[in-house]
Amino acid sequence: MTAIARRDVVKGLGLASVASLPLAAVLADPKLARAAAQGLDSVSITTKGGRTVSAALAMPASAPTASVVLIHEWWGLNDQIKAVAADFAEQGYAALAVDLMGGKVAGTPQEAQAQMQAVQADAALDTMESWVDFLRGHDALAGKKLGTVGWCFGGGWSLNTAIATPVDAAVIYYGSVKRNAEDLKALQGPVLGHFATQDNFINKAMVDGFVAEMDKAGKSGLLSVHWYEANHAFANPTVGAYDQADAKLSWERTTAFLAKNLA
Repeated sequence: MTAIARRDVVKGLGLASVASLPLAAVLADPKLARAAAQGLDSVSITTKGGRTVSAALAMPASAPTASVVLIHEWWGLNDQIKAVAADFAEQGYAALAVDLMGGKVAGTPQEAQAQMQAVQADAALDTMESWVDFLRGHDALAGKKLGTVGWCFGGGWSLNTAIATPVDAAVIYYGSVKRNAEDLKALQGPVLGHFATQDNFINKAMVDGFVAEMDKAGKSGLLSVHWYEANHAFANPTVGAYDQADAKLSWERTTAFLAKNLA
């Protein structure tokens, strides 16, 4: 397995050292994001349901402290998500960026919506559970903790995965949280949610309902919710809704949350 360092990525492109560059700068630059993505290993497994699926794996230079599963937005598994995985590897995690779109990456919102709607929930759940099993059984990760992080479409699947199979922490970036108390009783690890006040999709009514259902399930102590004066996808520097300050704050909260709960 190979580790990727952003300073080496930029050096390879003939640019200055990237040690001082924030992750957002890498994500916003297609060349840097592509170079970081190319440093990951492609891995494939046969799921419990008998399907072949692939993902991108970033391993740290030394023994991993824990593992993080990344679930992409409705765009599919693109270079930006892989670059985030590379950043997690720099933090010491084994980072697996899964693919729930069968290799498709959308170029327009219309394409993204169509491929998101084509995802079959049963197949996606089979994929997620199988990847968690893969990491749990990895020689370098035996006995180590595992968390999930997802954005938009992937935010909902971060929660879905945590319900379906035990994980030690789950992070939701403006993803669907329409689940009832009976479902939420299955949660075993803490959940961190990042939501936007101007989001017309994952709105206050939905999130308030989620908070209430978590309370009914006796899981309110596991939930931390943060609101940002921003719009949907505020953490993605490649779209118009990007909010630099809120993206930075939410990332700091995410990394601190994982460091605490995956130690």
